[in-house]
Amino acid sequence: MDQHAFLSEGWIDAARAIHEAGSKDEVPGVELRMNLVVEEVPFPPGTLNAHLDTSCGFVDVELGHLDAPDVTVNLDYQTARAILVDGDAQAGMQAFMAGRVRVEGDMTKLLAFQAAPPSPSQADAAKQIRAMTAT
Repeated sequence: MDQHAFLSEGWIDAARAIHEAGSKDEVPGVELRMNLVVEEVPFPPGTLNAHLDTSCGFVDVELGHLDAPDVTVNLDYQTARAILVDGDAQAGMQAFMAGRVRVEGDMTKLLAFQAAPPSPSQADAAKQIRAMTAT
């Protein structure tokens, strides 16, 4: 399996393919529309805007922002990698307490979404994404 730098164009394409191959048939337990702003990305333009939307009946993750999100999360590249690739919830909490994660909007929906356990195919997708992410 080819490896790609986290959030590079190749990584995004590979993650999209993994996601589309396995988890669109699953209905998440929590409806959430979240915009994500990743700062200090080590390649141009330096910031990445993305979103997560479960209102369509499955977890849809894509580039760009949603109109009228429930919540917007701003975080730095290293924290995003720790949370999204390594699955390190503790790193996310520490970054939040240190002010490196900023949340605007309905935090209760975000917490409910995070508390839901991943389905088997979501766990498999996370494993594949870890494997294709360069260290």
